[in-house]
Amino acid sequence: MTKHNPIVFDVNLHEFHQQVLIASQQKPILVDFWAEWCSPCIAIEPVLKRVVESFDHQVRLAKLEVDEGENMKLAGKYRVRGFPTIILFKDGEEQDRFSSAKPAHFIEEFIQAHL
Repeated sequence: MTKHNPIVFDVNLHEFHQQVLIASQQKPILVDFWAEWCSPCIAIEPVLKRVVESFDHQVRLAKLEVDEGENMKLAGKYRVRGFPTIILFKDGEEQDRFSSAKPAHFIEEFIQAHL
């Protein structure tokens, strides 16, 4: 993973404000709330990455593992009820979300609606 504004990156509770809320004022950021034990989370990960990369730097993907450190506090703050939950942030605010594994065309349309 590069340090120079990668398209797909890991984020945690302490970095969330800067790397998601503030950064989403420049371009939309999808946050994937996921867990290692969650098979739909594992299934959607390569699809999310492929779709986000296809948008040619118009959107970024932050991966937030809820079982790591204090990250579950963010899942609580954003009322995440199941995993995976993908929340789109733009201008520092939640714009939209979806839960469970979805096909690429669904994710593409979801992102396109917010560009």
